[in-house]
Amino acid sequence: MHRSRKLPDLIERIYDAGLDPSLWNDVVVGIRDFVGGQACGLFSKDAISKFGITHYYCGADPHYIQLYSETHSRFDPLTVLPPHGQIVSIPELVNFDEYRRGRFYQEWMRPQGSSDAANVVLEKSNASCPVMMTVLSGRRMVDAAMKHRMSLIVPHATRALLVNRAISAKLTLATALADVLDNLSSGIFLLDSSCRLVHANASGHALLAADDVVRIVAGQLVTSGTEASQTLREAFAARGEATPLAATGHAISLLSPKGERYVAHILPLCSVLRNGGERPQDAVGALLLRKVTLGGQSYGELIARTFDLTPAELRVLLSIVEVGGVPETANALGIAETTVKTHLHRVFAKTGVSRQADLVKLAAGFSDPLVH
Repeated sequence: MHRSRKLPDLIERIYDAGLDPSLWNDVVVGIRDFVGGQACGLFSKDAISKFGITHYYCGADPHYIQLYSETHSRFDPLTVLPPHGQIVSIPELVNFDEYRRGRFYQEWMRPQGSSDAANVVLEKSNASCPVMMTVLSGRRMVDAAMKHRMSLIVPHATRALLVNRAISAKLTLATALADVLDNLSSGIFLLDSSCRLVHANASGHALLAADDVVRIVAGQLVTSGTEASQTLREAFAARGEATPLAATGHAISLLSPKGERYVAHILPLCSVLRNGGERPQDAVGALLLRKVTLGGQSYGELIARTFDLTPAELRVLLSIVEVGGVPETANALGIAETTVKTHLHRVFAKTGVSRQADLVKLAAGFSDPLVH
């Protein structure tokens, strides 16, 4: 079929793939044939880790696709991505002579019988991990005619991928995660960069309904502590500016107006779970909130064994966590405050923490998030 006659059919199949992602496997074959290349692939690459993964491809040995994900994505010429929608060949990205001496060409391109490739960023709703298309040209170099044919495809592929993302986001929230999240006792809140609520699990909605430790004010999630709310806003605003949250997650100790203790953890959302970072309604992070409770004697015994606490030291730790500070613990246990302080100093030494708030966070780590 002549290329001018193949284009409308290919565009129709691209939009079909927007509704049914499994059709991309056939579409990339059509793109390769229409553009006039050796192989074609849709892939994404993390801008920070340089880790790349190929989603759909044709014309390449699966062995090399695996090599790209495991090793060679870190060495390809796409270290600096071209502007969205701009088609570029390898000589437009790097010095071609240096490229031919490098690992990517010698170990990945050359063994496949290819010298050049046409590359374009198709979709960058997630700016740190955009989706790209590449067409390997084979032995010959990418020319103007090849770029022109590829340019006729790019706008339609971009729109189809946006449709994929929108549908996938809805299905992910509605089906894949909802049942799992709703069985957790921890309240989970997916928030955007302004701390607006994108999604909450059943426990999270229950906490909001209680209107105690967290609530929605002017559309934003706030905590019962002013300092904690400020920490929350700063952390999520930073994530919205592409500044990573702490890899291990922020931890915030909270005391509700009713005197109950909670621990909140702030976690970034990976690209697989996020809708992207450019629209205001997108979640950039998750707030995990749970009440500090040790759920029975077995948890106290586990803490005691872990840190080699005496029975007296364990009683003081549990009281600090569930009752309050030194005066409250002394009153609850019927002992002198000096005795509480002595045991508390020993607990600090054995657990490696130096503040009562840190003891609360430590104890929360021993509770079971699956128990309601």
